[in-house]
Amino acid sequence: KALKAGVKSPLLILPSHPSYKYSELVSLLDCCVICVPNLQLREDLPEKAQRVKKLGLYSENIDKLPNIVKLATALESGRYVARDIGGSDPERMAPPRVEEYIKQVFKNSDIKIEVISDPKTLVKEYPLFSAVDRAARTIERHQGRIVYLTYEPSGTIKRTLYLVGKGVTYDTGGADIKAGGVMAGMSRDKCGAAAAVGFMQIVSALKPKDIKVVAGVPLVRNSVGANSYVSDEVITSRNKLRVRIGNTDAEGRMIMGDVLCKLRECAETAVDPHLITIATLTGHAVLTVGPGYSIVLDNGPARRASHAQKVQAAGEQVGDMIEISTIRKEDIAFHKGKGMGDDVYQANNLPSSRTPRGHQGPAGFLLLNTIYEHGSESTKPLKYSHFDIAASAGDLPDDATGAPVLGLAAHYLHDNFL
Repeated sequence: KALKAGVKSPLLILPSHPSYKYSELVSLLDCCVICVPNLQLREDLPEKAQRVKKLGLYSENIDKLPNIVKLATALESGRYVARDIGGSDPERMAPPRVEEYIKQVFKNSDIKIEVISDPKTLVKEYPLFSAVDRAARTIERHQGRIVYLTYEPSGTIKRTLYLVGKGVTYDTGGADIKAGGVMAGMSRDKCGAAAAVGFMQIVSALKPKDIKVVAGVPLVRNSVGANSYVSDEVITSRNKLRVRIGNTDAEGRMIMGDVLCKLRECAETAVDPHLITIATLTGHAVLTVGPGYSIVLDNGPARRASHAQKVQAAGEQVGDMIEISTIRKEDIAFHKGKGMGDDVYQANNLPSSRTPRGHQGPAGFLLLNTIYEHGSESTKPLKYSHFDIAASAGDLPDDATGAPVLGLAAHYLHDNFL
């Protein structure tokens, strides 16, 4: 209301509440969303971009206010990055331009950047990703790449976190093209990658002393054309499994699968590792929990650590709402190979919203294709969790939200909070 009235220097009163530890922080963060316009508005119409010249803050807890502002600045810097990448249109954030943006964000930081864009390397080491990238690779400005971001702490490593964020900069559905007007809004299919990069920005700002963080960000446009990958193809994954394609619109699990496999290889020798995938993956997730909510699913080792319950509680403290689903044996069985010589069945040819357990299934695929041999009963169990953010990332014409960046930070970086 203040902004609509033309106020340029509002005073925000931060309320405290005995039942909500971070009420002042959450109020400030919510205001930041309103004050900061999206990237393309800032670039194309800079005269309209500065909605607020100065934001004044008042709190009864004056001694706490500097720390609240410091933490809010760090958290918002990450959400800012996530919203920039996730909310920009398919050309402004085509894969090469996402790479450029990432390099600019971490230009003078302690985050190490590695980019893999050589087609021969991608085909050899990331065959599932390369299949999705085939149609787009004929257009230079749409060519895919995989970006790795690494943070090494200053102290002794006690935990290691591996993130993989789905970065489909535009999703036509591929050869199984999205019809009936449902292609609109598919520039938001990169919000998993956006969240992973945004989280790394928060890591860089807070500089945790005992956790190593690695983010794998596969960036690709799922285009349609003469060189599209198609259903019925059998592609051998990085993990040497034969994957039968059932639907080219199930590209998210494809581009994350090989990157997750690469990070699993690293996790096998890491200190207390936890593997994470983040993706705007299924319409089924939206029907299950409704707009504004992320979903988390744990494998056996993560479930034994009560990970989902802990991240849900942490997210709730900062207003980033996360619901819990469970991976069952049928979610694994659904994706086991159906024909002779097939190891993995990528997807059926129905929308997720018409598939029973439609948002649990992709987590089953990623488990089966990548870390199935590292379950609770194995000699080397690995914690793995999947976040489906299709319902929380923000749909056009609304701005991207940056979810679940705040919830991830509240859980994995809680030692750096107030």
